[in-house]
Amino acid sequence: MASMIFRRLLLFIPMWIAVSILSFVIVHATPGDPAASFVGMDTGAEGMQAVRERLGLDQPYLQQLGSWVVNSMRGDLGESYFLGRSVSQAIIERLPVTFSLGFLSLLVAIVIGIPLGTIAALSPNSWKDASSIVVSLTFLSVPEFVVGMLLIYIFGVELRLLPIGRYVPLSEGVWPWLYHMILPAFALGVGQAALLARMTRASLLQVLGADYIRTARAKGLRERRILIRHAFRNAIITIITVIGLSFALLLSGAFITEALFQLPGIGSLGVNAVMRRDYPVVQGILVIASSFVLIVNLLVDILYRLLNPSIR
Repeated sequence: MASMIFRRLLLFIPMWIAVSILSFVIVHATPGDPAASFVGMDTGAEGMQAVRERLGLDQPYLQQLGSWVVNSMRGDLGESYFLGRSVSQAIIERLPVTFSLGFLSLLVAIVIGIPLGTIAALSPNSWKDASSIVVSLTFLSVPEFVVGMLLIYIFGVELRLLPIGRYVPLSEGVWPWLYHMILPAFALGVGQAALLARMTRASLLQVLGADYIRTARAKGLRERRILIRHAFRNAIITIITVIGLSFALLLSGAFITEALFQLPGIGSLGVNAVMRRDYPVVQGILVIASSFVLIVNLLVDILYRLLNPSIR
């Protein structure tokens, strides 16, 4: 286990370098000039050049790329053009918001998706199964911003049951924090809940048709015990894979939801940075989001070995 973790951690180095290079290339390939966004289009050529020198944009392209990669390897993601502080500090300040949204969205996906998929698997080709398929395909097809706008209109504008457009930190109380996060968490998590329901159904159907399940039923074991002790223990690998990927997608895909609900997270920070051509912030967010995916994949592999002795 320790050697596997060590080897995977070593792989982070070339992956980090590759992500750093790709983020720099992608960001600098987008149209627009940060200097023009910084001082305005009416500034003269001399003033624009002075700003470019101040921001380091006058250096050769490869020199900028090399400096960015080397500094990012040391944990220095640069200074924001507009925020007046380091990119690392700006991201750390907004991490609690994004992690709160990602955690609650994942909780919504698990609470809705696994029971829905289990009910469908236990009653194949029934009205329960058909209803599960219809609900899952519906939420998989509808974009998250459409779900968010519907929730805002119904529960925030018409019924006025839930607040919109404000974040309350967990330090002010669990209920105020949860109360203000219900709508965005549901808007972001319902799509992953549908995916998790489909994967849970498929995995359980495959396991429930195995010979050892029929043997357990022939021995007279209760259906609940067969489901929990035998079926779920073998289907959990696929389910954990989907949960891990969903969490990574929820963390890196919170841009639209945070902007829609005006949450001060990494997503809204990234949207504002893209609009203002704040290259260091966009590059830093891309690197951090990619790191989330790598870390989650490592944690999923560790869970594989803890839950499945055959893998160990």
